[in-house]
Amino acid sequence: MTALTVSNIALWAVVLSLSLVVLALLRQIGVLHERIAPAGALMLNRGLTIGERAPMIDAVDLEGQELRVGAPRSDGRSTLLVFISPTCPVCKTLLPVLKSGRRDEKQWLEVILASDGDREEHRQFAADHGLGGLPYVVSAPLGIAYQVSRLPFAALLDAGGVLRARGLVNSREHLESLFEAQRLGVASLQEYFSSHG
Repeated sequence: MTALTVSNIALWAVVLSLSLVVLALLRQIGVLHERIAPAGALMLNRGLTIGERAPMIDAVDLEGQELRVGAPRSDGRSTLLVFISPTCPVCKTLLPVLKSGRRDEKQWLEVILASDGDREEHRQFAADHGLGGLPYVVSAPLGIAYQVSRLPFAALLDAGGVLRARGLVNSREHLESLFEAQRLGVASLQEYFSSHG
């Protein structure tokens, strides 16, 4: 009977000490979560710099509409230029985010999809993914002007045609980091957190 009581007391002591360790770890995880800033879109060192006037490039979208990408907009809206490809699996997962973002942010934002290659392949891709109504430009000069080397890549231009944010975007959070960078007036969220950290 005494051995059973001692082992029971020892077991409860172990359970209580493990509970305290778990609580301490949970607290530490909470502290780390507050300290770690969102990564945001990955900035590449090539291409246009933030604050630089974007080149004006004439293009025709898949529906035959003529566009002057990078030109100042009379409606005061910004332009999100997103470079994608039909063969890019991450691009395909980003399409619903782009469609909902365009709908939710339509007061201040226009989304334009861009790529290069065979127009018919892009027409089929747009039809397969329900991209009707979204301007979709197939233009190699556009990708060259923005020095796009990896996909999906996005560039956010303000109403005056000035580049406000850019980078690789793999998720909704990356896209929203571009919007937040423009709002804060910085090149990227990483730059903001390093200067305010």
